[in-house]
Amino acid sequence: MVSYDVIIFTGNPAFATAFNSIYINLVGTAGESKRTHLKRLTPSFYRGAVSHFIVSCPKFLGKLVMIKLDKQKRFLQDSWYPAKVEVKSPKNKTYHFPIYHWITDSEVYCFREGTGFWDVYAQGIPQCIKADSIQSLPYDVHFSFTKTAEMKYTATLFINIGRKTLFGYQFLNGVNPMLIRCCKALPKNFPVTGDMVSLHGGGSLADEMMKGNIFLCDYKLLDGVQPNTINRKKQYLMAPLILLQKTPDNKLMPIAIQLKQKPAKDNPIFLPTDSEYDWLLAKIFVRSADFNFYEVSVHLLRTHLLAEVFTVSLLHNLPMLHPLYKLLMPHTRYTLQINVLARQLLISKTGVLTRFAASGGKGVITILQKSLSSLTYSSLCIPDDIAERGLKDVPNFYYRDDGLKLWEIIFRFVKEILTSYYKTDAEVQKDSELQKWIQDIYEHGFLSQASTGIPQKFSTVDEMVKFVTMVIFTCSAQHSAVNSGQYDFGAWMPNSPVTLQLPPPTKKGKASEKSMLDTFPDIQTTVHGMAVMWLLSKQSSDSYPEEHFTEEVPCQKIKDFQVQLKRLSAEIKARNSGLDLPYTYLDPEGHMVESPRNPVGVSPQRGTKGPQGCDIIFDVLCRRQGLRVEKENPTRLPPELCSTSFTRDSSGTTITL
Repeated sequence: MVSYDVIIFTGNPAFATAFNSIYINLVGTAGESKRTHLKRLTPSFYRGAVSHFIVSCPKFLGKLVMIKLDKQKRFLQDSWYPAKVEVKSPKNKTYHFPIYHWITDSEVYCFREGTGFWDVYAQGIPQCIKADSIQSLPYDVHFSFTKTAEMKYTATLFINIGRKTLFGYQFLNGVNPMLIRCCKALPKNFPVTGDMVSLHGGGSLADEMMKGNIFLCDYKLLDGVQPNTINRKKQYLMAPLILLQKTPDNKLMPIAIQLKQKPAKDNPIFLPTDSEYDWLLAKIFVRSADFNFYEVSVHLLRTHLLAEVFTVSLLHNLPMLHPLYKLLMPHTRYTLQINVLARQLLISKTGVLTRFAASGGKGVITILQKSLSSLTYSSLCIPDDIAERGLKDVPNFYYRDDGLKLWEIIFRFVKEILTSYYKTDAEVQKDSELQKWIQDIYEHGFLSQASTGIPQKFSTVDEMVKFVTMVIFTCSAQHSAVNSGQYDFGAWMPNSPVTLQLPPPTKKGKASEKSMLDTFPDIQTTVHGMAVMWLLSKQSSDSYPEEHFTEEVPCQKIKDFQVQLKRLSAEIKARNSGLDLPYTYLDPEGHMVESPRNPVGVSPQRGTKGPQGCDIIFDVLCRRQGLRVEKENPTRLPPELCSTSFTRDSSGTTITL
């Protein structure tokens, strides 16, 4: 008889403890052990436990390649979360088996293969996992108890956005830094002339374009999108074009706005020299268009839906022992559950965005379809994207600065990990599981559109490394950049209206304070929109320290990676200390990671008050709806906004915040 020392590590998630009977089989190249009951006199499989057992076999099993685990109920069926298993052979060799898998029934689990099934939510957009509800998802990708609880409670945060320079600033460092590009020639449908615009620092429009000081934001993807109808009232969504100038003091200032794509007499080009309300209302229509564009195209499509494609293909094609599975799995946790919830609660027929956003309903699908058809691989890779948009030398572009550094750190880490497994291009080409992973992504995620530039296969190590870098960057850094600031910038409703109730002015000189207030969404719509932004941008103090790698080289590379991220975080914090408005969304120790000390990654001393005048306009909006606000400070909206209630009393309607 020979003996194997078996160590079972039970994970730390809430309710990970099992009191059921646990059995194990050891599978080797020379045989398989009998099914062995792992039992001791005292409970062994409680949360965080490290339990030791002996498994006896009549002969040596050779090299261990697999373990089988099953759990049989004793009194009641419970759930168990084994983190990993270590087995020491009679020849003193230790084998490591990463598990990180919930076992909730009495089936035998081998942990060699994940399962995922593709579904078509709508034609022309990335396919998704086939799941009717979160209960039908693989248990491993469910929220932890901590994460689920925190979907209900979090802190709120406001930053002062009442500054003239912030309109341009947001195209660089707001939630949508993906649209702006250097403008060397004006589009034919945007007939701005040098005589129209008043440039900062003098000079001509042509000269400023030649110097690279003129920038364009074009929302042409919104052209033709059918606006929503909310409470039986037609809504309005524009497809504007915005021209901006880099000023001599390195600010980005708007110099012209056209609210529709087609030039016409009833589609004037608005200028800063126009009346106060003409110019203000033009910027409000731009901000509303930006909300609907970034929420659907930049946030939903380019991070959530693509991350789901990467995840489903990973679970479907790669066994748990595959190095790419080990590398990517920690970056994809929550992806499937949050996306199922988004389809159920946000963009379904009864979803919040469907009911209260200008792009809700058919508009969302149209934007997704148009965005996917124009999406390119290079636009997902931040070094290529910045170069293509001509933004290498734009000052005060912190998304670019921090993003490029993060990309390089991730790229080096991925290269060091994967080249320790793949020594030659031939090894990449011969890995059928790896090739099936990228093939499924191309087919199900990008719908086999060669124009996207997404690889259909990997021919070299370098191709694989770049693509995997993009996957990790998209699932982590890019999502943080376009998600975490939503409530920071959107909690002041006029800066990010989810919809607008009146059409834009067709002539200059007609806008007024009254027309501006009438254009804003009503209180009910505003509250639901703010609640969505609050929910989506909230951070979690949950952590997920999975140890999928057990080999010495990748474990050391992970430690080196963490050191590099800490150094970058220190650099970002040092820079932010000198900024009036710190950019925290790509700080590895801020928004990008869940820190229980400071979940939102922003100094509590900064940005805790609404902008000047916020209370006044909020009160005006309430009075116009016959509402009375029962709260001392209505600008600080609590979590209960997710289920705001309306009641009537003798004085009219009361909105309870």
